[in-house]
Amino acid sequence: MILFAVLVVVLFTAGFFLPVREWFSDFRNWVEEQGVWGAVCFGLVYVVCTVLFVPGSILTLGAGAIYGPVWGTLLISLASTTGAACAFLVGRYFARDQVQAWVRSNPRFAALDTAIAQKGGWIVFLLRLSPIFPFNLLNYALGLTGVRFRTYLLASWVGMIPGTIAFVLVGYAGQQALAGEQKLWYWVVAAAATLIVTVFITRVATRAIRETTESK
Repeated sequence: MILFAVLVVVLFTAGFFLPVREWFSDFRNWVEEQGVWGAVCFGLVYVVCTVLFVPGSILTLGAGAIYGPVWGTLLISLASTTGAACAFLVGRYFARDQVQAWVRSNPRFAALDTAIAQKGGWIVFLLRLSPIFPFNLLNYALGLTGVRFRTYLLASWVGMIPGTIAFVLVGYAGQQALAGEQKLWYWVVAAAATLIVTVFITRVATRAIRETTESK
């Protein structure tokens, strides 16, 4: 809820002091003029940002604002899963030593590695629901574990869906606010409800991960 409140304040403040409506309108028009290729470019940018450790939250909000709740969720779900897959493969086959250096300072990762060896996809799924590890680093770090790529891919995709839906809805609510839509309250309530559920799921997942790793 704190994150949701901050995002709403930022969106409304930016809309009041900056010509955000004009900027967004220009960018949206450009994307729409590109048709399908606009969505492809948007998704590719997201994939590149994921591999390069650039947070994708702003892009997720943007996808909700431009493509709406349904298509925005589909686009970001595909792009985030693809980016996570690319980072996983880089960490496993091309930059293993560097990734090991990154995670060596985190003692919790050793316990996670043991847990993943026993429960595989379930632990990956919980990790995607929990912020216990940064998203971009986790993509690379999981490449060091023994989890199968297809298991990692499926568990990551499913586990990232709740957060994706929440941020896309916030982005769409922001767009509705800038456009002065009368049904803004509906999307704000929907985004808030989704975030509440997401926070609850996140806490449950984090608790489950801690119990699993502490028992090793």
